[in-house]
Amino acid sequence: MRTRTIFFATLLATTSHTAVLAEESGAETSSSSAAAAPSDEHGEKASAPRRAFTTGVAKGRDMLDTAISASVLSDEELRNLSVSSVAGILQNIPGFRSETADIDGFSAITIRGLPLAADGSKWVQLQEDGLPVLEFGDIRFGASDQFLRADLGLAQVQSIRGGSASTFASNSPGGVVNFISRTGEVEGGMVQLSSGLDHDLKRIDFSYGAPISENWRFHVGGFYREGEGPREVGYNAFRGGQVKANVTREFDGGYIRLYGKYLDDRQPNYSLLPVALSGTNEDVEINQVAGFDILDRALSSQLVAAYPEIDRNNNPSRIDASEGIRGEMRSVGLEAKFDVAGWTVTNKFRYSDVAGAYNDSLPFLFGPASTISTLIAGPGAQVSFATGPQAGNLVTDNRFIATTFRSNGELEGLDNMTNDLRASRVWNVGDGVLTTTAGLYNSNQSVDMFWRFTTTVNDLGTDGPLTPLNFTTATGFPVTDAGVLAYGFAAGIPAFTFHNSYDLEYDIVAPYGSVNYRIGKLALGASVRWDNGSVSGNVTSPQFGGGRPTSAPIDLNGDGQLSLPESAVVIYPLSQPSFVDYEYDYVSYSVSANYRVSEPFSVFGRYSRGGRANGPSAVGPTTLNLATGAPDEEIGVFTEVRQAEVGFKYRTDALSLYVTGFWAATEESNFQISGNASGQAEVVQIKRDYEAKGIEFEGSYEKGQFSIAVGASYTDAEISDDFLNPAVIGNTPRHIPDFAFFARPQVNFDRFNIGAVINATAESFAQDTNILVQPGYVLVSPFATFEPADNLTLGLNVFNVFDETAIVSLQAAVIPANGLTNVQVMNGRTVTASVGFSF
Repeated sequence: MRTRTIFFATLLATTSHTAVLAEESGAETSSSSAAAAPSDEHGEKASAPRRAFTTGVAKGRDMLDTAISASVLSDEELRNLSVSSVAGILQNIPGFRSETADIDGFSAITIRGLPLAADGSKWVQLQEDGLPVLEFGDIRFGASDQFLRADLGLAQVQSIRGGSASTFASNSPGGVVNFISRTGEVEGGMVQLSSGLDHDLKRIDFSYGAPISENWRFHVGGFYREGEGPREVGYNAFRGGQVKANVTREFDGGYIRLYGKYLDDRQPNYSLLPVALSGTNEDVEINQVAGFDILDRALSSQLVAAYPEIDRNNNPSRIDASEGIRGEMRSVGLEAKFDVAGWTVTNKFRYSDVAGAYNDSLPFLFGPASTISTLIAGPGAQVSFATGPQAGNLVTDNRFIATTFRSNGELEGLDNMTNDLRASRVWNVGDGVLTTTAGLYNSNQSVDMFWRFTTTVNDLGTDGPLTPLNFTTATGFPVTDAGVLAYGFAAGIPAFTFHNSYDLEYDIVAPYGSVNYRIGKLALGASVRWDNGSVSGNVTSPQFGGGRPTSAPIDLNGDGQLSLPESAVVIYPLSQPSFVDYEYDYVSYSVSANYRVSEPFSVFGRYSRGGRANGPSAVGPTTLNLATGAPDEEIGVFTEVRQAEVGFKYRTDALSLYVTGFWAATEESNFQISGNASGQAEVVQIKRDYEAKGIEFEGSYEKGQFSIAVGASYTDAEISDDFLNPAVIGNTPRHIPDFAFFARPQVNFDRFNIGAVINATAESFAQDTNILVQPGYVLVSPFATFEPADNLTLGLNVFNVFDETAIVSLQAAVIPANGLTNVQVMNGRTVTASVGFSF
């Protein structure tokens, strides 16, 4: 209640000053990492002065006057990347490590060697127009990027690594990435049609904005797409889009903006896929299993998409996994800036109604039919097709089949309401200038969701679509039910594991402030933030024990009989929820110095300590103290990250060079999906400390018709302490490569533009045991545009032109005895053509 009261109080304070509103802070944004001129609504370069960087700082300033490591991607650069996902975009910013198959929602994002213990973005906050998409970026089955899209309405992406990110945003000790929308400063727009040439995916993007009068302007934009996608699944796996709109009223001294967003988008989950490993642990080779091409296939088909399960109230229901990863968001917001008595006051408010779904298939036990059938139904077992054109027929060959853990997360309500109010003033003090800022951040984040897990059996569809399989014993007793082996987990894992239901509320209030004193070429800064959180609600799970029921016989298919799987369906103990009730607080701070040596050159240094509240993962069945309603002390309520950085910035009209050396350290108490010596997935509890140091480089050069942007990061990370498994102390955290690199060279002619995006990642270790080496990769993605007439643009983007097998995640810890494990890979060669009309 206290948070909502503050929300409406600050909203009332904002709207009561509309008579004196004026200049827009949103216009104080740069359009490239070299702070070049912004693009107009057509995507053409408009003549405008260099603008300031505003994300994660107290006040927008020139990049050379700020003691931060930051990058900006312009709208033109975004269109050339050949990727559309948030995690795919972040692969083109130094210091970030993002694992993705170019799908929003099943990704892992980290920064500066901080650990990738789980999916999502635990250490990095993803923002849209200066406010967080979700308060916690690593909500299980509901990560922030699931509700964020890039389209023509996006003006630029600003990112800050370390620095003041931890004091100007909550739960962002590693950094902040801000996706900034167009607001209609320049009249014009574009409609763009794109289509896959080697795959079925069609998309339309639109963007239009303009001044309405001397003081009013607006922008509206969005996209819609539909198609099977770049991998074969047999149905339209991509379906949906978004619309965003805003209107701005400018006044003498400020502005006020109203905006809204509607998102409803479905994507397939390009998750882990079965492969065979050969070679050595140091030089592993990835091979196909039974002709299953991991670059062109996904573990889904129209035959395996639907299956029965229970709903949140233990009633029979049916899951449609063709929904894939679905993000739904309806947002309304208010942004304002005004001057009062020498103070510049800004306020940002947004309410978002958030929902969605998550579907995944994880191959667990796979091999030839003769082997798997014996393991599941004993010697002499028979295998038959459960559905499809051969339903009821016996499988007579020894085809490759997989026992699959299928997860479904129903995100019924991840609603959030956020308000950020701040005031700044510049004072003349002695021979220098003092800038002071005070702010108050409030948010309310709901987590209303439940998970279901089902074990199914299917083939790999080597001669058609993936098909569910049934097993009977040698005596004819059916072990499966339409391809379902267990309504819960099987294969030796307790059936009720991870069947959880959450109904939680997070209220956060965070006052913050900063000072910056500039005298001559030297600027000294300090900022502090005090996060206070209140958590309440309940978690329902049979895994809590204490006499809670774990299963019950339920006729899920309604045929009047109970099959073997239906005789023990995992249920939620609805009458025995476990309460959650606790509070937390922590202080973050940052101190810095910046010295502008000359007009094109500056040096800086900074030390920061930031915090991150542990979200829903801290109150699960194995982490919640049932007596207190708070996380166990082993887990804790927040995590601390310490960082130091020093660097220099050099910028002229043709050349920019930004170099930062960094050190980061944190602790982590979490659960991560790992891989054992048999190549199978396992959930491992971790409690350890991490440390990383390295160098980030970003630069650009332009001469005549040629330009190039480059970035690289070197990271030396280690597990500095481990309280549960001392054997890994000194090892490199999994999936953290020593070196990562990108380059974007291009040549611009009068009406023709050609270039390429090159992304390279060095090898890393597949797991924390540091035995199996995960291969690195180099991806080359050329692009070209041609303008045959004014306002008409033809485009061609080829992602991964050499069809490289780029391993995102390798599940095994060593090459298993049978050579079988799972991997996640980026898409293979994907060719997309587009035609755009600007007006």
